[in-house]
Amino acid sequence: MQTALHITFERMEPSDFVRQRIEREVAALEKRYGRITACQVFVEGPGHRHRQGGLYAFRVALELPGGVHLSASRNPPSAQQHEDAYVALRDVFRALRRQLQDHVRAREDEPKQPFTQPHGVIERIVPEKACGFIRTDDGREIYFHKNAVLGEEFESLRVGAEVRFSEEEGRDGPQASTVHVSGTRHRP
Repeated sequence: MQTALHITFERMEPSDFVRQRIEREVAALEKRYGRITACQVFVEGPGHRHRQGGLYAFRVALELPGGVHLSASRNPPSAQQHEDAYVALRDVFRALRRQLQDHVRAREDEPKQPFTQPHGVIERIVPEKACGFIRTDDGREIYFHKNAVLGEEFESLRVGAEVRFSEEEGRDGPQASTVHVSGTRHRP
């Protein structure tokens, strides 16, 4: 977790047992569902209720990467089983696990954008310097060295050949770190 787990006890003395159980639950969530950026847990003690025995209430707020916020609380007014702090704690983390499962499923269902390398056409070849230049589809000029050419001999390259390339920032501007000849086309 990027920020330390924050646990607040209200209307009760802090309990080491409850704190340890919360830490185990949060560690299990983080292990199973990935990185949790921040987590706040609010524990409300039983207080003095006359009609029912004192009930524990839990509120948990998680922050995930990308600014995603999830929260769950368990404070049903008639849930007598919540007279036990561990039962209330179990229920709130069970609800949070369901939310995390839904969040993970939703992310898996998002359509993935396939990775495509940029395309271009060899515009110039400078054999005496063992380099060349690619004109990209968006009109930029990218330098490449003969060592960046894969699957072809540098000497067999021709002006107008269509290529795919990987771009990186070089000492003098953009350059292709790999160049794959993908076909040929005539220059416009």
